[in-house]
Amino acid sequence: MTDLRQTGICWADRADDAAVAAYLASVLEGGGPKSIAVPGGRTPGPIFAELARHSLAWDQLSITLTDDRLVPADHPANNFRLLTETLGATGAQLSPLVEGAAVEPFDLVWLGMGADGHIASIFPGCEPADDLPPSVVRARPDPLPPEAPFERLTLTLAALTATRQIMLVVRGAEKRAVLEAAIAGRSSLPIARLLRAARCPVDLFWSAS
Repeated sequence: MTDLRQTGICWADRADDAAVAAYLASVLEGGGPKSIAVPGGRTPGPIFAELARHSLAWDQLSITLTDDRLVPADHPANNFRLLTETLGATGAQLSPLVEGAAVEPFDLVWLGMGADGHIASIFPGCEPADDLPPSVVRARPDPLPPEAPFERLTLTLAALTATRQIMLVVRGAEKRAVLEAAIAGRSSLPIARLLRAARCPVDLFWSAS
């Protein structure tokens, strides 16, 4: 990790699926029960598959989502469906999001980021209020993303930052400038608001592709 101490952010030296999974395993091994929140979408699937190969105390691990699409449980865009398909056989406790549910602090929150600076389903211009308590709320991106045109459930900013550790996994050259602007305090996008609100270490895994 390259440590940027003035920001509290560490940039990982490697960001491939195996490196991310190995890092997750190192955080989750030992020490009793652990609770984490993970993203959906395309990027996590191969990382989940790599993580499932690690020998962990899976029965001590509780996993929920940072956000999900409001679609039927068997819909291809359902994030909880992906989670159960990739990690269901491990013995971990997997929990879907429930609108209005309160959220207890996590040991780790894993997030991705869109090219527009959104995190979880907190999108620019339609963000849940920053003063909402740690909970699950409904969100509707405007406009709806063409690749996933659905209403969402998302953890609030308070829930995403109620954790001992945040991990960002970001892929794509066009996102590097968005990240750097957020880290430098030159942005008001959701990713920048997350970094300002974070009171814990943030480990960033970025790669161009």
